[in-house]
Amino acid sequence: MMKKIAVITGASSGMGREMIFQLADRFRTVEEIWVIARRKERLDELNGQVPAVLRTFPIDITDKQALTILKQALAEEKPDVKFLVNAAGYGKIGLVGEVPLEEETGMAALNCEALVAVTHVVLPYMSEHSRIIQFASAAAFLPQPKFAVYAATKAFVLSYSRALNEELRDRKICVTAVCPGPVKTEFFDIAETNGKIPLYKKLAMADPKKVARKALMDSCVGKSISIYGILMKLFFLLCKVVPHRMLLKIMGMM
Repeated sequence: MMKKIAVITGASSGMGREMIFQLADRFRTVEEIWVIARRKERLDELNGQVPAVLRTFPIDITDKQALTILKQALAEEKPDVKFLVNAAGYGKIGLVGEVPLEEETGMAALNCEALVAVTHVVLPYMSEHSRIIQFASAAAFLPQPKFAVYAATKAFVLSYSRALNEELRDRKICVTAVCPGPVKTEFFDIAETNGKIPLYKKLAMADPKKVARKALMDSCVGKSISIYGILMKLFFLLCKVVPHRMLLKIMGMM
């Protein structure tokens, strides 16, 4: 019988790390969780902290050569991947052209290209009723001046995930794009190296445990989008009915 596993990227911190705990606590039928991140020491810290067997992959998923390590492991084990969680990603606040070039292109490489690559590699090993959880952002709903590249990458993730959900419907695999607002994680320690987030975003910070819990619940009931909190749900509706030019003007005034 094939081993049932979960694969989680961005597992060393933030929402990826939180999803390890949520999956391990709630889905005991998952026999092993494959955790992927660049920081080996942070992955090693997880051993003994969760009620699941962890297999660590300390690799940079933007490196195509490093990604072959995951590809080979899947080919050798031939597991049944019940959950794929693409949580790797980062953002940098700042005007286009002021954020260092390698960081602007790095956002696109990790948030978009690597997410697509991991999904492509893992998908052949997913069976009926498996779940793919892609971490997008509420920033996907509206262009974000001073966060332009990040928001654009998350709009890509949202669009890609919704299309993939339709493609996989016949295989009975659900794809959920998780679109939270600001979440209290290490994300903003990195994001604010070039600029500061607006006060209204700080006031809307969400608990990562609650965001992860809702993401899993929404995935299990087959939702294509998971939005945590009444504020972000209202923002989603606003972005659908109010012209973006008007919303951007209001946000600029704030």
